[in-house]
Amino acid sequence: MGHIITDLKQSFKRGNIVTQLVYINVGVFVVTSLLSVFLVLFNRSASPMLLLFELPASVTRFLYQPWSLITYMFMHVDILHILFNMLWLYWFGTISLYFFTGKHLRGIYVFGGLCGGLLYLLFYNTFPYFTQVMNSSLVGASASILAIVTATAYREPNYPVRLLLVGAVRLKYLALFVVLIDLLFLTSDNAGGHIAHLGGALAGLWFAACLSKGTDITAWINNILDGVVSLFDKKTWRRKPKMKVHYGNGYVKREKDYDYNMRKKAQSDEIDRILDKLKRSGYESLTAEEKKRLFDAGKR
Repeated sequence: MGHIITDLKQSFKRGNIVTQLVYINVGVFVVTSLLSVFLVLFNRSASPMLLLFELPASVTRFLYQPWSLITYMFMHVDILHILFNMLWLYWFGTISLYFFTGKHLRGIYVFGGLCGGLLYLLFYNTFPYFTQVMNSSLVGASASILAIVTATAYREPNYPVRLLLVGAVRLKYLALFVVLIDLLFLTSDNAGGHIAHLGGALAGLWFAACLSKGTDITAWINNILDGVVSLFDKKTWRRKPKMKVHYGNGYVKREKDYDYNMRKKAQSDEIDRILDKLKRSGYESLTAEEKKRLFDAGKR
């Protein structure tokens, strides 16, 4: 089991941002699903706990759990929900990396989810039609994924996408088709999802349009995420080594203890290697550089 966890960690670290986002979504789904199964064994439900991470339609409820505007975009209802979302994320995320950087993609994902969630809250608290379903909650990465799709379609509208039974379709037409479907189903049973999709699609267009003019509107998101990630980096909490001062030739050279010690250790290891070679094969087996290093070490 330990080897599996280690392999997953290494795969996550080596993977690109698309792989990492898929891992995060799948990981959250597995943990929440196992928690639900465990609680059912004791005739308990995980729903009250999971609702804390779903985006509520009610503004009053939202004010008590504002973090749900972030967490909802990593939550999924069932296996089919996450399966199709992750397939879309993988396919179109991979395409988008041809035209955007990994940080851009990370920013688009979060920005699309934020805009989708905010548009969902706006619609449900503005139009009378939705007052009858104010107990609804929103989950899923769809808004974030639609942001990636529309941003890529804006950047490279004629990029060909091959679809099963259809063949090659230009990306701009695929994005337009998905947006039209969401508009047509605004009053369906899954109205909240379609509203969030539209919010994500608008976010993607907004991002790509601004980036084409030289402005990255997701830079603030990436700055915050970098700051959060650094909190879990051991280097952040490691005490900075003291500065060591060496005097010579009329100038002062400052060098960190850590770097100085590492350099000295590397020199020592190299001398040990040369001595071993000398012992095994004799002095004539040494190269000119090795002889020089051995001679310099003997003078210290």
